[in-house]
Amino acid sequence: MRQRSTRKSVVRYVLLGVYTLFVVLPLYEMLAASLEPLKYIISPAFHFWPKHVNVSAYFHMWKTIPLARYFMNSIVVSGVATLLSILIALFASYAFSRFEFRGKTSFGWVLLATQMFPGILFLLPIYVMFIYIQSHTGIHFTGTYQGLIITYMTFALPFSVWMLKGYFEGIPKSLDEAAKIDGSSHLRIIFQILFPLALPGIIATAVFAFITAWNELLFATVLTSSATKTITIGLESYASRSVIHWGQLMAASLTVTIPIVVAFLLVQKYFLYGFAGSVKE
Repeated sequence: MRQRSTRKSVVRYVLLGVYTLFVVLPLYEMLAASLEPLKYIISPAFHFWPKHVNVSAYFHMWKTIPLARYFMNSIVVSGVATLLSILIALFASYAFSRFEFRGKTSFGWVLLATQMFPGILFLLPIYVMFIYIQSHTGIHFTGTYQGLIITYMTFALPFSVWMLKGYFEGIPKSLDEAAKIDGSSHLRIIFQILFPLALPGIIATAVFAFITAWNELLFATVLTSSATKTITIGLESYASRSVIHWGQLMAASLTVTIPIVVAFLLVQKYFLYGFAGSVKE
């Protein structure tokens, strides 16, 4: 019995080791490429360790393209889209979890169904809708922050509603009823009772929504201008017809990834709690 348990542990560690290597190896290759001169990066001869360490790419990458501006654009667009989606989803999920109304089930399935279609199907309708609104109201949605924020909200909001609905349903309704007897309004119940209890779930949902917006490429390609380019589009600027700055591209990719990884590690505890389950009666 003990031998069987040891064998299972060995297999588990081997699989975890292979998986870790699969995830970490591309990141290491990016780091190694960012520290080498271009001639060694494009050399067909394989070498695992950098032959000549050179950190100049980490300084030049800020001058070759406006990297800081692209980074801030991504922060603004992803952050605002996430905050607005979570705020609206709080009220919507509260209604789904606490009230019965006509069409509740159908509306819920429609929200879920929007997550099953590939994003490219929505690209043309959203673009045409933005152009129509611009021509009739003068409000610009292409090449601006608001167009991309609204677009990302269309993806984040249905997902957030479904996630938060599950967390709210795990919170005993008796807490709501006790608060109502004390004279609390629905708004007070949401922000003073449900919000603190569902905080791990809210943070987990927000992290997912933010990462989805941060990594989005397709809509950012069509809906941004040179002033509102996000980091996923901006990184392409290191490649031109005559040269590709591989070292700077790898250095910039690592640099803009680090703050997101650090932020993710800071909320990791809430993230795990959020997916482990919600409050039980």
